[in-house]
Amino acid sequence: MSEERAYWLAWSQISGIGPVLLQRLHQHFGSLQTAWEANYQQFGAVEGFGFQTIQKVATQRINFQKNHIHPEQFLSQHLIQNPNFWTPADKEYPRLLLETASPPTVLYYRGEVDLQENFGQTPLVGIVGTRQPSEYGIKWTRQISTVLAKNGFTVVSGLAEGIDTESHAATLKAGGRTIAALGTGVDVIYPAKNQKLYQEILTQGLVVSEYSSKTPPDRTHFPRRNRIIAGLCRAVLVMEAPAKSGALITADFANEFGRDVYTLPARIDDVRSQGCLKLITQGAIPILKELDELLKMLGAIPQLDFVAPEIEPTHQQIPTDLAPELEKVIKILSSELLSLDAIVLQTEMQPGLVSSALLQLELMGLVSQQPGMRYQRI
Repeated sequence: MSEERAYWLAWSQISGIGPVLLQRLHQHFGSLQTAWEANYQQFGAVEGFGFQTIQKVATQRINFQKNHIHPEQFLSQHLIQNPNFWTPADKEYPRLLLETASPPTVLYYRGEVDLQENFGQTPLVGIVGTRQPSEYGIKWTRQISTVLAKNGFTVVSGLAEGIDTESHAATLKAGGRTIAALGTGVDVIYPAKNQKLYQEILTQGLVVSEYSSKTPPDRTHFPRRNRIIAGLCRAVLVMEAPAKSGALITADFANEFGRDVYTLPARIDDVRSQGCLKLITQGAIPILKELDELLKMLGAIPQLDFVAPEIEPTHQQIPTDLAPELEKVIKILSSELLSLDAIVLQTEMQPGLVSSALLQLELMGLVSQQPGMRYQRI
């Protein structure tokens, strides 16, 4: 499985081959490793692979070979700057998102992972809307986010100004978990004013993105980001949305993926709600004042049919009497394998000090070393 993971990553670097074509490749060849090793004539049998696409694959795959880079080697290099990510080859990849037509080839993450969410055992609900909400929109976004958080739902949004920010903040304030899907790398905060909110999400939730470390904001990224919000969730709530709001793109993806769409009704002459009113005419469910009814409807949504894999045991508690350097090292480790270089980079400690700390933690039974000088928390 680790080998296949390397090939998903390698294929993600080939321009012109998006998630849909990669799914077709995987289905046709049975594995992306087999596809990577296939000849050009074999690609012609895959739907969507015309002459120009095959030429792109040929040129870029040759560049890998010219630079003497094997997919496994590229994976090791990539992990230095991008230590945490899932591919469809990983059993931890969010199952609801994986069952969509265009799951991200690589889903980077940062924060606290809850595998109950990934396996569909904790319900996720998206909340989206305008960047310039009214007091009415803010009030109901806060109320609904709070109610969802206190009833065991994880709230998903996009960390944008307005409704997104209000939903994340209210969820955290209520003690709930929230997930932010970004249109940047998971280490890039946009908008910058959400720096504090971003840090709070890392301690009480998760940040995800299909873009690698240090990727800056780009206007083309955010519509694509919206499909991740819809794909992760069992339902999407559109709070306030003008006629051309990006939140409507999220609703469209939700409909495409078979998710329920709810929306907040408002006055017919309110510009901020024209998109919401349109959604109601298209079959979206209005959110009414009695939120107990909303909770009942969300609780009745059937989960998608899949068998959840066995969940790995939780990590051992970090001893309270660890030396500062040991505590610094173990806090960045998880079940994901990290190379020594990546640990040095993230802790900003000297390599010798990191090696010594890892050895001590290994002797204490808190860390295990795997082949290739890669480490994980037990």
